Amino acid sequence: QAVDIGIGRFAVVPAEATVAEGKVLPVERPMFILSKTVKMFYNVESEETNIPDETPIVQPDFEEIAAHTHFRHEIVEQCVQEMLHCFAGALRDSKEVEFSFR
Repeated sequence: QAVDIGIGRFAVVPAEATVAEGKVLPVERPMFILSKTVKMFYNVESEETNIPDETPIVQPDFEEIAAHTHFRHEIVEQCVQEMLHCFAGALRDSKEVEFSFR
């Protein structure tokens, strides 16, 4: 499934990785796809990558995230909103943005 956070969608999409001796290994690649509206507003160019049509799109479940992180629902939602504000500011200022996940 893909998660829609308003300015774009987080998804895991099928991909292929070339490994030793030219063999290809099917993998899943996490990615963030910025919404077309945000791209147009901030004049952002990116490669066209689409989420497969059969992928269900869901909204973030802040209650579930809170249960797994032991933070209150309101704190989790506020953290997401703050991250989105920082991301929008970086886009506005034409800064390069990179997200890393362990």
